[in-house]
Amino acid sequence: MIWRGEVVALAGVLAWAAGALLSAFALVWLWRHGERTRPDRAGLMLAAAASAVWCALAAGLGPDHNAVVLAVMVRNLALIATIFRLFAADGRSTSLQPVRPVIVALVLVECLQPVVLLFGQRYGAAPEVAEAVFTAGLMIDMLVAIGALMLLHNLYAGADNALRPVLRWTGMALAGIFAYDLNLHALSHVGGEAPAALRDLRGAFAGTMAVIYALGMNAAGARVQFSPSRAVTFRTLSLLLIGAYLAGLVLVTKALALIGGDAARAGQAVFALAGLAAAAFALPSPRLRGWLRVTATKHLFQHRYDYRQEWLRFTRTIGRSGTGNASLEERAVKALADITESPAGLLLMPNEEARLELVARWNWPTIAVPAVAGDFRLSGLLEQRNLVLALDEVRRGVDHHGEAAHVPGWLTEAEDVWALVPLLHFDRLVGVIVLARPRYARQLDWEDFDLLRVAGQQLASYLSEQAGQQALMDASRFDEFNRRMAFVMHDIKNLVSQLSLLAANAEKHADNPAFRADMLVTLRNSADKLTALLARLGRYGSGQVSELGPIELVGLARAVAARFAAVHPVALTREAPVTVMGNREALEQALIHLVQNAIDASEPALPVFLDVTAEGLHGTIEVVDSGQGMSPEFIRTGLFKPFVSSKNGGFGIGAFEARELVRAMGGRMAVESREGLGTRFAVVLPLAEAARLLGAGAADDDAAQEVA
Repeated sequence: MIWRGEVVALAGVLAWAAGALLSAFALVWLWRHGERTRPDRAGLMLAAAASAVWCALAAGLGPDHNAVVLAVMVRNLALIATIFRLFAADGRSTSLQPVRPVIVALVLVECLQPVVLLFGQRYGAAPEVAEAVFTAGLMIDMLVAIGALMLLHNLYAGADNALRPVLRWTGMALAGIFAYDLNLHALSHVGGEAPAALRDLRGAFAGTMAVIYALGMNAAGARVQFSPSRAVTFRTLSLLLIGAYLAGLVLVTKALALIGGDAARAGQAVFALAGLAAAAFALPSPRLRGWLRVTATKHLFQHRYDYRQEWLRFTRTIGRSGTGNASLEERAVKALADITESPAGLLLMPNEEARLELVARWNWPTIAVPAVAGDFRLSGLLEQRNLVLALDEVRRGVDHHGEAAHVPGWLTEAEDVWALVPLLHFDRLVGVIVLARPRYARQLDWEDFDLLRVAGQQLASYLSEQAGQQALMDASRFDEFNRRMAFVMHDIKNLVSQLSLLAANAEKHADNPAFRADMLVTLRNSADKLTALLARLGRYGSGQVSELGPIELVGLARAVAARFAAVHPVALTREAPVTVMGNREALEQALIHLVQNAIDASEPALPVFLDVTAEGLHGTIEVVDSGQGMSPEFIRTGLFKPFVSSKNGGFGIGAFEARELVRAMGGRMAVESREGLGTRFAVVLPLAEAARLLGAGAADDDAAQEVA
């Protein structure tokens, strides 16, 4: 049995000596035949030299000697430096920055070995201290091996396909060295001592790997450019953090065990429970994950975004359609919010007067948006400058193009509003997306601005295409409606002619005077009603009304309220004396449509209010109800669309006709609604005196031009 132990010991020495010879051969080969322009040549030569010294010391002094541990530490530092040089091999000084924090962390961890050795040499007489020193050394070696393997994986996975053959042999050899060390140290930690066979073969295996990376150093090697996988990098950092947490947990509990006693055991239990509680609280935290992602992106990558992944996700979000899914407007907000990891967003779109109105929300039901979300000056500025507004800068008083004066107060007062992104299509503002602040707050930079502008232009093209398709559908529906109305008008004309002829004949041939008089009254009333109906039908689609004149709004409002008095309570709130310019019949018809819609949306006991006011050069009559209200999307896409109705059996032309009649009189109609609260329609017309003065001025200009 003694001779067998001696043979095993001799075999171990020979294995270490073989490792030294192989490493020396690798050093000579690299010096004489290695490609001198390769960035990893110097590091690999230093690693081969350190490996030769390490194996020689292990053969002479034994693998557990402190000098052997220091030699392998130098070898590991040389290999880490080689990996760093490979990351920086694209020739640009800025590419050295991304991996420097990780490399520095590994170097600092490796440099803890001398501290552990010194501590063991001074206090290692006690068995507990010796065990703690042994465990700490294994933990350091395992952390370095894990970190180096992760870096090698990212290096190879992020390299160009054409350049991967250059890294194949070097990466394979370095991965083999660190993988062998990781397995050896893990088995040593589990078993409490290093397996003798694996420990003695370590030098021979390291020498073989040195020969592999030396032979792979050929003159055909190209320069390497690093573009790492972000997903793998984030997982790597997560694993490193978890590993560091577990290592710290083990080291602290081991240190407490050295103290001994009941207090130490209680401290171990308390620390373990506190550590587990901290992990359970921190790991699921979105804010912690956001901080980790932002920090890793800032320090490990030259660019904040993985543009390929962002584009794929963007197109998937926009292209996901079908029943049960969100509308295009909501998907547009989500697609842009996903880029910056914003949890919510709004879509504002300009109306006919270039004022911004809320169209869609995504995950943001709590923010209160006024009916006029932005003035036309803000729309014009965003359109002219294609300006992405960072609201934090506006709140600090930073003003690049005079935008601070045009940003509405509700945007600056809401602290979670983060950015405004314009959507431009052929230099025309299609909409504005408001992004909420990400869970981990950060400042917008040039890369955010560039990407958001490009994505905004793409979204604008999608929204414009949908608007064009909707306009074509509306036009086709109008054509069908006009064809049907032509037949209806033709039939009504014939009916009016027949009734008129009947009335004329009855005057000549009726024998009974009383019957004749009654028949004449009835027929004439019918003819008058049909003629009025024909006139109303003839106005559809014409966009015109008959002559304009002064209208006293209070009297008109009272007449409309009296008309519905027997059906539903309609009350006047304010009755400011206002006279506007318009057509009384057309305005009354528009108000009847609006009041009827308000009654349909309200409970029987809830009154509808009419409010008459004057402001500046305009008079306003408002129709206010406390009904169900309407969503911003329906107001934008359905309220004023012909043949689209929210009521069962509705034709969907009442609100459209009311708006067209008001526009034909030179006025405008505004609507403000909140679901569950009610709706307010405002009809705004110019004051009669102001319209008369403007008309007189225009006539004087025309006369002056004729004289000239």
